[in-house]
Amino acid sequence: MSYVAPLKDMLFAMTELAGIDQLSGLPGCEDATADTARAVLEEAARLHEGVLAPLNVDGDRSPSTWKDGAVSATSGFKDAFRQFTEGGWQGLQHPSEYGGQDLPKLLSTPCIEMLNAANLSLGLCPLLTDGAIEALLTAGSEEQKQRYVPKLISGEWTGTMNLTEPQAGSDLALVRTRAEPQADGSYRIFGTKIFITWGEHDMTENIVHLVLARASNAPEGVKGISLFLVPKFLVNEDGSLGERNDVHCVSIEHKLGIKASPTAVLQFGDHGGAIGQLVGEENRGLEYMFIMMNAARFAVGVQGVAISDRAYQQAVAYAKERVQSRPVDGSAKQPVAIIQHPDVRRMLSTMRALTEGARALAYVAASHCDLAHRHPDEATRAQHQAIYEYLVPIAKGWSTEMSLEVTSLGVQVHGGMGFIEETGAAQYYRDARILPIYEGTTAIQANDLVGRKTMRDNGEVAGLLLGQIDMTLAGLQAHASYHSSAAFQAMHRHLSAGRQSLNSAVRYVIEHVKSDPNAVFAGSVSYLMLAGIVLAGWQVARSLVLAADKRDEDPAFYDAKIATAHSYATQVLPRAVALEAAICGARDGEGALALREDQF
Repeated sequence: MSYVAPLKDMLFAMTELAGIDQLSGLPGCEDATADTARAVLEEAARLHEGVLAPLNVDGDRSPSTWKDGAVSATSGFKDAFRQFTEGGWQGLQHPSEYGGQDLPKLLSTPCIEMLNAANLSLGLCPLLTDGAIEALLTAGSEEQKQRYVPKLISGEWTGTMNLTEPQAGSDLALVRTRAEPQADGSYRIFGTKIFITWGEHDMTENIVHLVLARASNAPEGVKGISLFLVPKFLVNEDGSLGERNDVHCVSIEHKLGIKASPTAVLQFGDHGGAIGQLVGEENRGLEYMFIMMNAARFAVGVQGVAISDRAYQQAVAYAKERVQSRPVDGSAKQPVAIIQHPDVRRMLSTMRALTEGARALAYVAASHCDLAHRHPDEATRAQHQAIYEYLVPIAKGWSTEMSLEVTSLGVQVHGGMGFIEETGAAQYYRDARILPIYEGTTAIQANDLVGRKTMRDNGEVAGLLLGQIDMTLAGLQAHASYHSSAAFQAMHRHLSAGRQSLNSAVRYVIEHVKSDPNAVFAGSVSYLMLAGIVLAGWQVARSLVLAADKRDEDPAFYDAKIATAHSYATQVLPRAVALEAAICGARDGEGALALREDQF
């Protein structure tokens, strides 16, 4: 089946949970109202459902191809990308002075979700371009901004980020690509970069590579890394394209999933050196690259939501059509659609609950980002920035790990047919597998959550979020439905236990990270997963209260919201207690680190 954007749930999360109305009162956000959001999302849905989604299977079966240094995108991708960029979707959240629409991140986030649900491989190209735009806006010179950013926003050019090398994966201190300064202020770049998403293609006339390299006499380690702008074609003073630069695609990878997205090996400087420009100051490249990385990490978290929703929609459609076996309760003597079987219902409700919880958490995080950038009060901006930064590794790490569970359940719902490529369920599973890996593995997100986001303020932001959960718990207990609704009672019971588990994990991290670092970091992924389950569960609990209050407005939608919250409470939140035990019960990483190296 094709993709249908879940507009009602998107708008619910934006308006009721993420508070788009509070953004419309901020400078530059006057037009960011619920009505504007509805109009933008409806237009986005038409493009993604009608143009990009039908190409998703084609990209998997007929992926991008490499020949003699040139990469050809899947047939239909170039025209689809043209329609995407001509519609202004690349520039949705970027400044109007460079041709963007300057809309809040909260409004662009559901559009990013639709793009990646419709076609994850194609969606990666705008994602990397967004990162390049953000890096140039933050660290680029005025000349670089004027020359490159409008072309990136218009979609005439695309952007990439070049970090990884054969010997330097997550450890960027090992980067060897070098940059030799020239008399005219430019640099000559020499080296090899691997895993460069959309590093070569034929969808646009130019590609702007942002490259980490070491300038001459740079210090060792990460302190000696600089960032350089290296276009595929050199750009003349008048903005026209000049000669081909000395950067070439020597191969593309053959992958488990996202096959239509070309993952390039790029060689810089085999014919005298690729001409590059320094971005910002020498030896601050990693700092600038993290601007791209953080933008990409949040977007990858949204990709996790997107692929989960696509898998859920297909699994529901199949379960309603596939007739197999009589019901276990004896309610029918003939075989019934498998959606009537308890375990299939369990799988589908878990898929839905996880997806809606992750969506809500991502949209709330986007709102914090908008407030951090646009609120007039400095202290308020700082608080929202700290919350957003705490949530990013969770949104990236938990939502992408969640997508593996959801897409795997999607295959399981199909049974044996899920293992057959023709049904399409397997593609979502394969495509999702990269999400917890690229832009920083789940362990890297978890280490960030421990080392930077929890320890830097001694758990202050975590404590602030726990306090807000307490307010939601009080609201649940005080609600008129509490004593008569099994959903309210289950949510209060399990969210309360999850809140206590998260609090215990935060305290454990703070108290033991210096005295027992092996134990803390052996449990860091469990801490991230615990945080994701509880914080998404908190948003689902908020949804439950709002749905109960608004039920008469749209009974079908809000009754489903209530039922989904009940499912999350009983099927997902109880995992928090087990994760707490795994985190806080360890000493010196016992269990996880019990096997010695020679015993493996």
